[in-house]
Amino acid sequence: MKRSDIASMAVGLITVLFTATTARAQQPTAGEAVISSTSVTATVTKIDYTTRAVTLKTQDGKEYNIVADSAVRNLAQVKPGDVVTATYAEALAYELVKKGAKAPGVEQVTGGGRAEPGTKPAGAIGQQTTVTVTITAIDRSVPSVTFTGPKGNSRTIKVRHPEKLEGVNVGDMVDITYTEALAITVDPAPKQ
Repeated sequence: MKRSDIASMAVGLITVLFTATTARAQQPTAGEAVISSTSVTATVTKIDYTTRAVTLKTQDGKEYNIVADSAVRNLAQVKPGDVVTATYAEALAYELVKKGAKAPGVEQVTGGGRAEPGTKPAGAIGQQTTVTVTITAIDRSVPSVTFTGPKGNSRTIKVRHPEKLEGVNVGDMVDITYTEALAITVDPAPKQ
């Protein structure tokens, strides 16, 4: 995996995982997704290669001490002054699946990658969990929807956009998908 591929992998994993979910649907569907991401950068100020202890300093001057797990490949490539960037992204989506198109259940998909040997450490991992629930009641006056999960648990939620209830019926299924991804890169110290 190339370093340039890893830099945007957190958001990319979410896109790939959502595309796979959408491609599964056979029927026309209605849904909505909310995606957010955040990044933080810190400079390596000290590193002990024997104990794998690394001291990082953020832009606001706070220092953090971490110990790099033995799974961190290429720690020997990290030098004081290098910049570590961590990007975390998450998304929550729902998608209506018409009655009879699938059965209630839970699916998980995980993916990731890491830098090649001899390069600066970098990696990303993402996971997507989809729970398919059944709509058991609709109260258009509130408006709210009650659904039952694959283990028989029920939950009633208010509907933010009542117009989204048009064409929705008791017995329809809803895929509720939560996706999260984390990417970490280490870049050489900026040239002075």
